[in-house]
Amino acid sequence: MAGACVALVETAMCAATNPASLVHLDNRWEVGLSFFSPDRGFRANDDAMTPPFASVPPGMYKSENDCFCIPHFAYNRKLDENSNIGLIFGAQGGMNTEYDAAIWRNFTPPGAPDDFQASGPTGMDLMQMFMGASYGRKPNDQHSLAIMPVLAVQALQAEGLEPFRGVSVAPDHVTNNGRDWSWGGGARIGWLWQPTEDLNIGASYQTRLWMSNFDKYKGLFAEGGDFDMPPVLDLGFAYDFTDAWTLSVNYQHIWYGDIKALGNPANLVLAPDNPILGADDGLGFGWRDQDVIKLGLRWKYCPDLTLRAGYSHGTEVVPGTQALFNVLAPTVIRDHYTLGFSKALDSGNEVHVSLT
Repeated sequence: MAGACVALVETAMCAATNPASLVHLDNRWEVGLSFFSPDRGFRANDDAMTPPFASVPPGMYKSENDCFCIPHFAYNRKLDENSNIGLIFGAQGGMNTEYDAAIWRNFTPPGAPDDFQASGPTGMDLMQMFMGASYGRKPNDQHSLAIMPVLAVQALQAEGLEPFRGVSVAPDHVTNNGRDWSWGGGARIGWLWQPTEDLNIGASYQTRLWMSNFDKYKGLFAEGGDFDMPPVLDLGFAYDFTDAWTLSVNYQHIWYGDIKALGNPANLVLAPDNPILGADDGLGFGWRDQDVIKLGLRWKYCPDLTLRAGYSHGTEVVPGTQALFNVLAPTVIRDHYTLGFSKALDSGNEVHVSLT
């Protein structure tokens, strides 16, 4: 349903959006796997500015590594009629690029030593995993509340950015340093209100996830390798307009701009006498905060089969002026269309399938 589940009581994995929904579920566990296949690339035009300004050589560039397996797990246990505990594990992938060419070769300063010469492949691999343990309670029949501490892990590897060593506050910590790990966490709180039998209203807020710095890449990202995860707000409602049909609507706001590694501009002037990579105001990805509207439709076709569809639209994250580093993380998709179904089996288990 395109993620429009802040006001739905559906599955234990919905705790990733609103943990307050779990108190309405029975005991259950879930395991799943997503196959994610992003087709990433970019075209460099032949009308770039002339020296002393560097540019990517003209041509089409296509990233390798276009298939990722992303697992998830969720568990819910009722403590009594009014409280529960839950556990979820999930991952985010696909912020991965690998271009065969040394796309930054024109950025090498004249006369620079060999270790400042751009190499290939060029790219960045960022994986993010999270685990949350929630406690939920119903203070009365209409309201439920939950809190979920969240632990997070990130893994990062960057290659082919040697020319940027000359404009970094830590030249030996910019590129080709292998995989680095970052650990941290935060919390998500959720609320679900059921004012009538047909209407649910939900809200949740995830704090900033404060992460340890990427020490191997403290010369690449702003604030010495700091790469926190941004705060997220979800608001929405779900309405049963018949016994079989449900409409779910969500609004989401993501504060990308609060994270300097993401929000700092990517179109700063680079010069050897002004090392800015890794500094507090250093080069970032130029991402804007994002607003997302999600619409989901659920049809209980028969007692053991439920059909679903959804649509999600987000505002622009990457402005056109911020292309420089975003070829490493081309987060430009703004529209998603989804279909799915759930099938209840005679054993009491369920099978869920979805396509985005």
